[in-house]
Amino acid sequence: MHFEIHPEPERSLADRLFELGVEFPCGGESACGGCKIRVLSGHIPITAAMRQALSEAELAQGWRLACCAEARESVVVEVDQWSLPVLTDERTTPLEPREGFGAAIDLGTTTLVAQMVDLSSGEVLGVETALNPQARHGADVMSRIQYDLRHPGELTAVIRRTLAQMLARLAGDRALEEVLIAGNTTMHHLFCGLSVEPLAAVPFLSAELGERRFSGGDLGWAIDVRSSVGFLPCLGGFVGSDLLAGIVATGLDQQSATHALFDIGTNGEIVLGSRDGILCASTAAGPAFEGGRISMGMTARAGAIDAVRVRDGAYECHVLGGQAARGICGSGLVDAAACALELGQILPHGRLAGVRSLRLTESVSLMQGDIRELQLAKGAMAAGLKILHRQRGVAPPQSLWLAGAFGSYIKAAAARAVGLLPQDVAIQPVGNSALRGARMLLLKPTHREALLARLCALTKHVELAADPAFQDIFAESMAFMPYWLGRATRLTART
Repeated sequence: MHFEIHPEPERSLADRLFELGVEFPCGGESACGGCKIRVLSGHIPITAAMRQALSEAELAQGWRLACCAEARESVVVEVDQWSLPVLTDERTTPLEPREGFGAAIDLGTTTLVAQMVDLSSGEVLGVETALNPQARHGADVMSRIQYDLRHPGELTAVIRRTLAQMLARLAGDRALEEVLIAGNTTMHHLFCGLSVEPLAAVPFLSAELGERRFSGGDLGWAIDVRSSVGFLPCLGGFVGSDLLAGIVATGLDQQSATHALFDIGTNGEIVLGSRDGILCASTAAGPAFEGGRISMGMTARAGAIDAVRVRDGAYECHVLGGQAARGICGSGLVDAAACALELGQILPHGRLAGVRSLRLTESVSLMQGDIRELQLAKGAMAAGLKILHRQRGVAPPQSLWLAGAFGSYIKAAAARAVGLLPQDVAIQPVGNSALRGARMLLLKPTHREALLARLCALTKHVELAADPAFQDIFAESMAFMPYWLGRATRLTART
């Protein structure tokens, strides 16, 4: 898609380009080359950073880095707008009827979803979705944390302002009785205006994990919020209220049998347990499952390869939007690795075999470094589940619920083949469990406080790196090999 952009004194060209859909995977540090745009007319000067990230041929063809682009005159650039599918959830949930309207918000690292709810019926009256504007300064939480340490308060202001605008569009001239927000620990701290310094270094522990409540005036919101705006409590470390809401949505805390819950996104979170006790942990999975740090990675939008299969000994790719492939998203990455294993082009330890790259289409290839990023991400998730299972000392979970967009689109067979998901556990996508859980809590005002207290008491946060076997289990989990939780437990018991 082509856009003509005119200079504006108050906003940089980079900010304008982000609004038009250009991704900034490294947060605008000019380190990854992932924010390429093409100049069709006008002039964007070539910088030293651009010369480091782009070839002379690319520069000659008009390619530039959006994150450091400047222009003193109007320019026309080629940009693919965001067409990211954002998961919402409107399933009926139990409620305690009361008068008025409320809102539930899933504040994700990448995407935002706000629902306006009729508190008397539980009906969802409207939904607003958007990209998290903080992504302008990094795709993953660690990039955001580092940016906030250098520019304190900026990310807090921008997310509060964006959510206020979303709620204003939903509510119109109607007042909201209450707003409830769920998000990971970094989003919790940034929205609430808390210091992220404890999250910046080992042991990544903050003393400010509890529920926070604000008036609309505290947040600088013009919209009328009669009761409060609440950000639900985190469970520990990088395990936020998005996972707490996921437990509520799935009813994991009410199950007699053990179940697991994965939330695989820019931050990997894991829950394992039942009504007898719950363990939770976060993993440094990184943004690979959302296309981050992959040479031709992108989010699941038009032009992204989202599925790959082997046909007649070659790769056959499905591209979102029915257009030519220009990159690959997380589900396509997992598929491609599983297919490469089948074709013998990736060895179990992750090295490419007989090829210098995996050429999926004429325009999209995966390099050795991309395979390594996938190994690190999937190895972190698998190792986390193995350690929680090992510490809990029970039979394999009856099912593993996959939350979020990635969990909705990934193929279980491919994820099992590369060793991301276990072989001996049933896999079930559960959609946007964070949003559904937040709405369920919004609709239970008199029972909410007791429920949250019980869940926080029932749940124990596990620091994975503190487990003596972590390094060995993580190294083992990086291999592209199937695994069985039951078998792994028996082997560990003999060592």
